[in-house]
Amino acid sequence: MTGYYNPQLVALSLIVAIFASFTALQLAGRVSQNRGGRSWAWLVGGAFSLGSGIWSMHFIGMLAFHLPIEMAYDAAITALSMLIAVVVSGLALFVVSRAAMSLRNLTAGATLIGLGIAAMHYTGMYAMQMSPPIQYQPTLFVASIVIAVAASFVALWIAFTLRDKSFGVAVLLKLGSAIIMGSAIAGMHYTGMAAAQFAPGSICGAASSTGGMSNAALGVLIAIANIGILGITLGVSALDAHFATKLANALQATNQQLSELALYDGLTGLPNRMLLEDRMGEAANHAERSGNSFALLFVDLDRFKPVNDSFGHSVGDELLKAVAQRLTTCVRKMDTIARTGGDEFVVILSGIGDPKDAAMVSSKILDELSRPFFIREHEVDISGSIGISVYPKDGKDVNLLKTNADIAMYHAKQAGRNSYRFFAAGMTPPTPAPRSA
Repeated sequence: MTGYYNPQLVALSLIVAIFASFTALQLAGRVSQNRGGRSWAWLVGGAFSLGSGIWSMHFIGMLAFHLPIEMAYDAAITALSMLIAVVVSGLALFVVSRAAMSLRNLTAGATLIGLGIAAMHYTGMYAMQMSPPIQYQPTLFVASIVIAVAASFVALWIAFTLRDKSFGVAVLLKLGSAIIMGSAIAGMHYTGMAAAQFAPGSICGAASSTGGMSNAALGVLIAIANIGILGITLGVSALDAHFATKLANALQATNQQLSELALYDGLTGLPNRMLLEDRMGEAANHAERSGNSFALLFVDLDRFKPVNDSFGHSVGDELLKAVAQRLTTCVRKMDTIARTGGDEFVVILSGIGDPKDAAMVSSKILDELSRPFFIREHEVDISGSIGISVYPKDGKDVNLLKTNADIAMYHAKQAGRNSYRFFAAGMTPPTPAPRSA
């Protein structure tokens, strides 16, 4: 008894096989990228989705095949064939989700999965309950199993290789790989169908059984249902990838915040002592390469302690923020202003050609600090004392340069405050009253 195929349904079965293969590649990435219960959830869900896709392809192929008799399938045996497809798909996803895969494991996994796919196919054929039973041409029967194992080997290798790739060129690679995998799965099915020989006068026992389901009804229902399942799985996979991207962005933002906390002053937002040292090193390296100089200004506020004592620390904090803003207006974007603690600020003036440039900026800073501050309805009057050291004249070591600027600032305070002093050889740090007084 000879059958024939509906070419449109054959094409649809191939499309479903390719779609199932593409889904498998997407799911392989989700399983491997998740851990614990979430990974197992993806594995179980992926097994049902992928298994139903392969099973759907089989029954669409069967729907495409026509015999000159009424055809149907035993419901229990059909359900068993689907269970086999789900178990095989779960095994495939488990294999490709491992951290590493040797050739031995790949071969063993491909053999088991290939035999499982063949078992699903021939169990589905047996669900027709043909009388007399279907006879299979040995060469094509063996060829169908070999194709199933070979296709599983290629599919596992591709899925393992591409599992962690999600976007861009990787999607095109997965699509091309899915076409190869889907074609191989379909090739196994139709080779197995070619091996089937139906004796003249055969009847389909499932067609007369109360537990039988018609070929057309079962095939169309399963095709529609499983295409929907595959679509949902791909959608959820894409959503999971989207959330993974959001998580990565959130972690990046958190790391950036932690970096800012480590390198920037929490009150003023200016670089802190740690970042200042790095910037001083960069300025020294640049000066060595270019042959230029840079100046270091050590700025200490005058009469800051009485502000804290009179108005409270909250007003003092607001004053420090306002000072930071005014200092920013006095320098270029290429310069650095840092708060090193308390009411102390350090300014790096990059690439100065003449020490007079540092004097001019210092005068501007003093003028800005001398203008009244209005903090929470309080008029606050302060001033500043500035010590200046110049690289490399006052030291090639940045720590020495900072120390010399600090010494010069003490001399500015001794000279009456609201002034600046350049470091000069022979300057020694005096023993003054607390500098914030």
